[in-house]
Amino acid sequence: MEIETATVAPPHKGRPREFCVDMALAAALRVFWSKGYEGASMADLTEAMGITKPSLYAAFGNKEALFNKALDLYEREKLDYMQAALAAPTARGVAERLMHGALDMYSCPENPDGCLGVITSVACGAEAECIRDAVLERGAVAKRAMLERFARAKEEGDFPPDTDAEGLAAFLTAVNQGMSVQAGAGATRAELERLVETSLKLWPGR
Repeated sequence: MEIETATVAPPHKGRPREFCVDMALAAALRVFWSKGYEGASMADLTEAMGITKPSLYAAFGNKEALFNKALDLYEREKLDYMQAALAAPTARGVAERLMHGALDMYSCPENPDGCLGVITSVACGAEAECIRDAVLERGAVAKRAMLERFARAKEEGDFPPDTDAEGLAAFLTAVNQGMSVQAGAGATRAELERLVETSLKLWPGR
């Protein structure tokens, strides 16, 4: 994997400093994930990323642009299980992969607690309304993909005829968000596993 670096001129004469853009972005993601968009100050971000504020602006743009890049990274590296889940041969397989993927992410000791999207959408105030809207739109895109998959499952006879595909998509979203909140509140992996097992027992069809 090629590592991207950025060269930023220092405030005084001398050799330009280089830093790894990927590592800096990963550090910014952890700050946003831990504190939410509004809770993450520029001082928090620059300290974690190991760069100055001018270097941050030069390499990433403003705080909003940095957050959106961090959110892209979060979706690529932390939510990649979602695409794999939608490719499951059965609707129940979709649900199993989604819930177990979320379980692994929320219970991984290397990750901050909870879900970046949930933390940010709940914690954003009026001044960061555009950030909240962007996060919610990404969630809506994921939910639409899930709904399309369940609609196909219903057409293929994978669900009983009276199954509410939209309701099931909302149910899975709610379980995922609930796991995030509980993980953020200190729930153990065993407690989250119980939630997944109970949810799957309620699943219709095969």
